[in-house]
Amino acid sequence: MRGLQGKRVVVTGGTSGIGEATCRRFAEEGARVASIAVDDADGSIRCDVADAQQVERAFAQVDGTLGGVDVLVANAGISLRRPFVEIGEDDWRRVLDVNLTGVFNCAQQAARRMTEGGVILMTASTNGLAGHPLYADYNASKAGVILLARTLARELAPAIRVNAVCPGYVLTPMQEAEYTPEMLAAVDASIPLGRHARPDEIAALFAFLASDDASYITGSTVTIDGGETA
Repeated sequence: MRGLQGKRVVVTGGTSGIGEATCRRFAEEGARVASIAVDDADGSIRCDVADAQQVERAFAQVDGTLGGVDVLVANAGISLRRPFVEIGEDDWRRVLDVNLTGVFNCAQQAARRMTEGGVILMTASTNGLAGHPLYADYNASKAGVILLARTLARELAPAIRVNAVCPGYVLTPMQEAEYTPEMLAAVDASIPLGRHARPDEIAALFAFLASDDASYITGSTVTIDGGETA
């Protein structure tokens, strides 16, 4: 991809699944990458993105290591699979806090540091485009991410581009923890390309959208789902 060499990239949720693959892809492109995650993985800045003060401290740490931010991939997220009538208030708040407020917190800190040519990318979901049973809280949070991205694309233009990526089913540890092998096989059978996405395929899209090759793309919701929503 053009224009990624030497870029200062922050990836949230960067220690697993899509986030880990995205960190690797940007590093392969010659970018300087900082990972922010809630766990204690080596080389990652520990932070709960739902906590604005922790996010502020994490980005101050990024300032010390990278000297600023050119690209943010706001990817950290959680999901809980359960019927709507069984979702407790604490679970509802936690999913919205991580998936939506967390994206807001990180995007705000990144935008304050970005100059001309900055890029903010957000992990939304096809669940934010259409209703999916058993994920009312997750779906609502991802729909919010899509409108947040579109709003910021207008407000931060022309200096900063902002886009939302909507993966369909991706074979990540989070997905494998929620679905049995039989459930995964049934999903595969419903997708035109016949399989889940690989995390590195989502990472490739992030790299493209951050690159100079995507210099006229902003305010977009880019679906990557193997044809599921078709």
